[in-house]
Amino acid sequence: MEEPIIGGNTGAAATNAVVIKDSDSQNFVRDVLEASRERPVIVDFWAEWCGPCKQLTPVLEKLVREQKGKVALIKLDVDRNPDIAAQLRIQSIPTVYAFYKGQPLDAFQGALPESQLRSFIERLIESAGQGQSPVDRLLAEAAAALAEGDADRAAEILGAIQQMEPGDSRAVAGLAEVALARGERDEARRLLDSIPEKDADRPEVKKARAALDLAAEADKAGDVAALQARLEAAPDDLSARFELARALAARGDRETAAEHLL
Repeated sequence: MEEPIIGGNTGAAATNAVVIKDSDSQNFVRDVLEASRERPVIVDFWAEWCGPCKQLTPVLEKLVREQKGKVALIKLDVDRNPDIAAQLRIQSIPTVYAFYKGQPLDAFQGALPESQLRSFIERLIESAGQGQSPVDRLLAEAAAALAEGDADRAAEILGAIQQMEPGDSRAVAGLAEVALARGERDEARRLLDSIPEKDADRPEVKKARAALDLAAEADKAGDVAALQARLEAAPDDLSARFELARALAARGDRETAAEHLL
């Protein structure tokens, strides 16, 4: 029996529809292999006489519905479709396979408890990258690029996000960090000041503001080399020692800064 499809039959709506349906050998390629190119597909191999199957299937259906279209469930009766069962070397039921991009991704046998089934599905979705939105994935890529010192690549990715989601404060905060990495402090401040007050407490925005404040502190603290020379000339100069510790901390070298304060 096929689950009602939520959201229509075309475009993104179809991809986000909840699909729980029976299939057979004739439609296996379409319902499983081809469908798995869009999202993970779980295949529940069962039979009418199988008691554990009757315990497992309703729980699978419930958990798949909870995912709101991130994963599909196909049910296949092994007695009516022995060829598919033979190809996949299924020796006992219930057996569950997970497919993604046309390939088996994971599998298990037996009626697992709900907690393990939930972990199985969540792991499947995570492996397929379905747990994050496209914007979230791009933000992660931009952060990784910036951490590797590739400010140009980070800016390119963040620009793409702005085209997808104009005004996304996380992208704006990311661009502010790019500006800081390029030494463009005024541009970083302008970008951060353009973020609406309602988004001021978002982690990405607070992180970018903290980076800007740290850069300003570094300027106030003075030149590290000059302070080190001053301290070498007068080791008992507590003022120089404190200023050097502050300068080092402002540049992110908190361990060395702490050593000067001990």
